[in-house]
Amino acid sequence: MTDEEQKLEEMKKIVMKNVLSRNAGERMARIKLVKPELAAQLELYLIQLYQSGKIKNQISDEQLKMILESLSSKKEFKIIR
Repeated sequence: MTDEEQKLEEMKKIVMKNVLSRNAGERMARIKLVKPELAAQLELYLIQLYQSGKIKNQISDEQLKMILESLSSKKEFKIIR
């Protein structure tokens, strides 16, 4: 891993720690184990929300579930022809 990639990973960890509640963080860890590509997409989405100032409070586990559902439903629409 290059120095820049390490800095990016550190930034991700810090943002996720600030943005996610403890339960939501645990869910994110489980998602990373099962579906790493979905976890990466979710992290990117949350970082964008955080940087744009749209996240005011920590995201709860229930809110994370709703975000996951919306990301999953978007994916389904792309598959169906």
